[in-house]
Amino acid sequence: MLRFLTAGESHGRALVVIVEGLPAGLPVEASDIASELARRRLGYGRGPRMRFEADEISLVGGIRHGRTLGSPVAIEIANTEWPKWTEEMSPEPGAPSKVLTQPRPGHADLPGMLKYGFEDARDVLERASARETAARVAAGTLAKLLLTQLGVSIVSHIVALGEATVPADSARPGPADLDNIDQSAVRCFDPAGEKAMVAAVKAAAKVGDSLGGIAEVLAYGVPVGLGSHVHWDRKLDANLAQALMSIQAVKGVEIGEGWDNAARRGSDAHDAIHYDDVEGYVRPTDRAGGIEGGISNGALLVARVAMKPLATLNRPVLQTVDVVTKESTVSFRERTDVTAVPAMGVVAESMTALVLATEALRKFGGDSLAEIVRNRDGFVASLGSTPSSAVGPPPGDVGAGAGATAGPDSATG
Repeated sequence: MLRFLTAGESHGRALVVIVEGLPAGLPVEASDIASELARRRLGYGRGPRMRFEADEISLVGGIRHGRTLGSPVAIEIANTEWPKWTEEMSPEPGAPSKVLTQPRPGHADLPGMLKYGFEDARDVLERASARETAARVAAGTLAKLLLTQLGVSIVSHIVALGEATVPADSARPGPADLDNIDQSAVRCFDPAGEKAMVAAVKAAAKVGDSLGGIAEVLAYGVPVGLGSHVHWDRKLDANLAQALMSIQAVKGVEIGEGWDNAARRGSDAHDAIHYDDVEGYVRPTDRAGGIEGGISNGALLVARVAMKPLATLNRPVLQTVDVVTKESTVSFRERTDVTAVPAMGVVAESMTALVLATEALRKFGGDSLAEIVRNRDGFVASLGSTPSSAVGPPPGDVGAGAGATAGPDSATG
């Protein structure tokens, strides 16, 4: 089992994450984590903080000479802006210089103040901030490194930003396309879609507004058998939905063609099963998104994650009430982005990786990486072939795992 716990505030001294359950012998370097954290800062429409928010990483424990020890891994991500906030965010007894009493609609500000009895919205917003996702990405990097050893690759790309969307029949990226996606201004794989999304961001920025959107997460090479039908909290799709919904500002998660399937008849909503002497069980479609009955079925895992427009605006217009005077006003302005959807896709990759790694460890077990890989290989061999079909990366892609053989365009998912 894999568990992780984050701590820290947006403008505090540092974020900390502890990851428990990793096997011994997993190769890990600080540069692996730094690369993923840099990806989290990508995206046209991010605020100025992304230009100077360097992530200073310290591997505190659980790793020796580039390999995990099997003990908990602790990572610290220092806040380079801490010197500006030492008094306002000091853990020592005292009082802030400014109390925020005008909670922002759409944030945790007011519910958190009422729940915990706070008079200052900063006591809530500092922890509720999406800055916390940096710690999740650090943990997710470790999960990705483990999954890579098991032949699993995770990719995200943006399919909608505001009203700009990619066509439903647009080609899906494979693992080899990740660098190209990250080079896109909005992490969109479709050139025409990218152009429309950039224009949408510019239009929103011009009037001080914000945009939401949708990221699609694709997991290639996921073996059959992760998750279970036997309990509600063992279902893979349920755990993915919870993990992805926990990302700040995310308000919807779709597995496979969930919403479209709701409008179809049963005869058109499911993935037929065929058998091939070479490939084994194959599926001509992947409407289920790689999960049936809470269990991975060996097909391409597909999840779409919808993020609402950010509620902190560069031109504050949202009506609120001052909690002290009860007078009507507009919410205060913190530094903000026009959109964080491109970065959200990277965070969604991490949360998907953490869920898949957890279930892989539950399924294959073992105290060392070599033991887990051996157990995984034995399981796949016992199947004859991994039930898969519609579902692989482009021909010639490396590291997609057993049974993932067809190109990414073979199903519309």
